[in-house]
Amino acid sequence: MRVSPVGWAFGTLDETLAEAARSAEVTHNHPEGIKGAQATAAAIFLARHGESKAGIRELIRTRFGYDMNRTVESIRPGYSFDESCQGTVPEAIIAVLDSTSYEDAVRLAISLGGDADTLACIAGGIAEAFYGGVPKDIAERAMARLDEGLRKTVERFYEAYGMTLP
Repeated sequence: MRVSPVGWAFGTLDETLAEAARSAEVTHNHPEGIKGAQATAAAIFLARHGESKAGIRELIRTRFGYDMNRTVESIRPGYSFDESCQGTVPEAIIAVLDSTSYEDAVRLAISLGGDADTLACIAGGIAEAFYGGVPKDIAERAMARLDEGLRKTVERFYEAYGMTLP
């Protein structure tokens, strides 16, 4: 859930995957943790470059081996708390692929239950890239809750990577 900025910061998918692995090694020094970080960063990288949902689904399926042939509706009945990357990353990505908007993606991710904050963070990062940003009302309310130092950090990040704060 902390890898989302990596999906914005690099110019190629290979660079993005390498940096996602480096960032994950600090907290998730396990092959599945690294794979989850790479899949999340890859989905953001692809989304910000205009890849279709079908294209994102296919790359995540083939490169990372996740079962991407499910839907939120099919996952929800049997889903329970799972803090592992293999039990959260594909589900969060599927929430985005099933969604119709940024807010819908986050709501679908949360609706699965379990480790809902992690699911929402992953889905929100991908949805921001796919849908062209965070809706103005959500972004303004979130930014208003940040202290000045963190707000400035977010503003500098957005500026550095050509992103627009609403």
